[in-house]
Parts: sequence; C-alpha cells; structure tokens
Amino acid sequence: MAKTKTQFECRSCGHISPKWLGSCPSCGEWNTFEERTSAAKEVEHKARVSGLESNEKPQKLSEVETSEKSRFESGIAEFDRVLGGGFLPGAYVLIGGEPGIGKSTLTLQIAKSNPQLSILYCAGEESAGQIKQRAQRLGVQSDKLLVFNETQVDKVIAEAQKVNPDLLIVDSIQTVYRTELSSMPGSIQQVKECAALFQQLAKKKNITTVVIGHVTKEGDIAGPRVLEHMVDTVLQFEGDKNYTYRLLRSLKNRFGPAQEVGVFEMKEDGLTEVSNPSELFISDKTEGVSGNAIVCTMEGSRPLLIEVQALVTAASYGTPQRTANGFDRNRLALLLAVLEKRAGFSFANHDVYLNIAGGFRLSDPAGDLGVCCALVSSLLDKPINQQTAFIGEVGLGGELRTVPHIEQRKKEAAKLGFGNAIVASGKGTNGERYIRDAIKKALG
Repeated sequence: MAKTKTQFECRSCGHISPKWLGSCPSCGEWNTFEERTSAAKEVEHKARVSGLESNEKPQKLSEVETSEKSRFESGIAEFDRVLGGGFLPGAYVLIGGEPGIGKSTLTLQIAKSNPQLSILYCAGEESAGQIKQRAQRLGVQSDKLLVFNETQVDKVIAEAQKVNPDLLIVDSIQTVYRTELSSMPGSIQQVKECAALFQQLAKKKNITTVVIGHVTKEGDIAGPRVLEHMVDTVLQFEGDKNYTYRLLRSLKNRFGPAQEVGVFEMKEDGLTEVSNPSELFISDKTEGVSGNAIVCTMEGSRPLLIEVQALVTAASYGTPQRTANGFDRNRLALLLAVLEKRAGFSFANHDVYLNIAGGFRLSDPAGDLGVCCALVSSLLDKPINQQTAFIGEVGLGGELRTVPHIEQRKKEAAKLGFGNAIVASGKGTNGERYIRDAIKKALG
C-alpha cells in the first residue's frame, strides 16, 4: 500500500511545497499554504466533468473535417468590428476590464441587438431579479435569453450541453468554482481550472463561449494574465470612469485583426456605438490658446484625431516638474531633450505639464510631432492654427520620421475640416524633415 505523504499547497495558485511557508514563492501571497495529503491530491486529479471526455485518435491532416459555418453577428456593429466580423462557432472569447466599466452591460445588450440568438447567461455576481431590472433598463426583450444563477462549473457545463445555446456568457470567471479544488473562488488555481474546462466545452461541443474577467490593481486579467493563452480572443474594455466613452480593444485575435478598436459611449440606456469617434474626442477643443495641438493617431485600422494640451511655466522650486497624463513620462523626457539639443528651446527652468484631452492614452509615435509643437507653443505663448493637424515621429537627431497610413490619417483630418496637415517627409510626401522646421511652420 502506497505511503500517504503530507504536502502543503497554496490555496491561491496551487504551488506544492514539502513544508509550510509563510509566503508563496510562486504567487507571492502570504499565509496561503494548507496541509494536504498526496492521497487527497490524487483523488482530486482523477475528477472529471461528464460529457467532455474525448476518445479521439490522431488523424491525417487531409482527413480532418472542417466546419464551413460562417460567423454570426452580435448585432452591435462596433463589437463585431473588433471581433473581425462577428462570432465564430466554437470560439472562446475573454472580455476583461475594471469593475463597473460596462462588460456585463455590453454582453447583455447582445440579446437586444440580435434577439434571434439563443443565449445562456450564467450570472455569479447578480441575482436573476437584478439582471431582469438591468435588462428592462436596457430594453432587452428577447425570449431566447436564459438566465442561470449558478457558479459551480460542473453544473454550468452540464446545463450548457443540455441547452446547446448559440452563445454562452459566463459573468464572471472569478465567481465560478470547482468543488474538487480546495482553493477559494477567484484564486488563480480555480480560475485556471474553470477556464480550461470552458475551453474544452467550446472546442468539443462547438459552443461559442464568452467569459468576463475583472482586471486587478496591477492591470492583469484575473491574476497574472493566466487566461490569455487559453482563449482565442482577448478583448480589453478601457476608459476613464470620469468620462462617458469606452474603448473595446482587441489584444489578441486568432480569427481577425489584433489591436482593432471599437468606441462606445455610456448612457442611461446602456452603451451606444460611436460611428465617428474623432468628433467625440475633439468636440470640446479650445481655440486661440497656446499649447494645444491636434494629432492623428491610429487605433487598429481606424484613424482618430486627439487633442494634446501642454502647459509650460516657470519652475517654482529647484527641480522642474515633469507631469504627463495619458502620455508616457519617459517619452516626454526624451522629446524635451530633443527640443533642447536639436531645436534650441530650453525647458531647464520650466515646469512641464502634458495632458491628452478626454482621458485618452496616446501611445502612437505619430503623436510626437504634435506633442513637441504643443510644448513649444506653450513655452513661447503662441497659439497654433486650429485648422492644423500633426502627423510624425521625432527621432533623437531631431529628424522627423514617417509613420504608416499617412494618406488615411490625412483623409480623416480633411474630413473633419482640418485644411492643413504638417507631416514628416517621406517617399511621395511633401512634408517636413526636421522638428525645428515643422515648429517654425506651425507657429508662423
């Protein structure tokens, strides 16, 4: 008879240690080790979920049957755009974002936009009555929407196989648990195990599954990004809670373009699609004030016009401050160094404050030229022509580098009434070559 061996297991991540430890070396959590026997662990590993076992054998590639089913749409154009044209049968989608950003609202609105879809909505955070109240507020009247208040993963999978819906929505993965595991719901061990079971359900039963995952304080989805390699598509809901707009960004997509972005506006009756987001971000732009510039950035395949605001004032203390909101501080320091060394503008005795209007985060290098012009405009207190847009990356030598999709960016600027675009020179482009020439042209 095999000897029973005592081990200690972290209830957060499942790390095994031969002795008790105060801090887990795997996840860093404190006081999470619990005594377990090897016999109990063996019984736990033997647990299976009925209906998901597979006896398939290896097949030749030429003998593999493929499904010719086309995508089916959610009915929300911006959502379908980010997915690459809609849902694929058997796809496994993860929607992440901060609590309260609008993930549950978006998934519930699918039943409103496409009432022909049969949806099984497994809710672990709200009761059926609360979901009905939200559905009434959103105007959802679909008879094919089934609400299932269950958090035990075995029962959820069994019900999904019984109903066989077009779309299974799990809200959220942190609330689902498996009874065979000793860790608490929401722990890394529970999240990984339940996510793996939903992956088998999606692939073996061809049920399109959407899993909602909250983002932690560190910015990770349901822990240290433990789910992203399991799913087909990772969608990130972004946005400042102080503003009404929301961005749905595709971080990973096996069946469509990655980094595609959909734009929504949060209203009382739910999320509303924004067909022309550039108008939203520059609708409140200020005119005749120094330090403001309009840049054209690309989010996926979509050009967006964003307002950059800079404020340069005399330093009140010995060390000048450098503050950036919505822009990388290291990139700001680099651009200030280029302006001092290559263009002759000194910021050594000035505090610099940079803000991207509307709560947007600018990470596209094409915004460098607009940021530099806004900084110099505020330093000299000379406003920039409000009909001018800036497109270009700034190099360490003070040169302007071309960026992709120049013509697409210029068309977007022209569509919104910007008659002048200062761009970096390149093959087939009549633009500026150096940052000081672009600043001189912008400020007259």
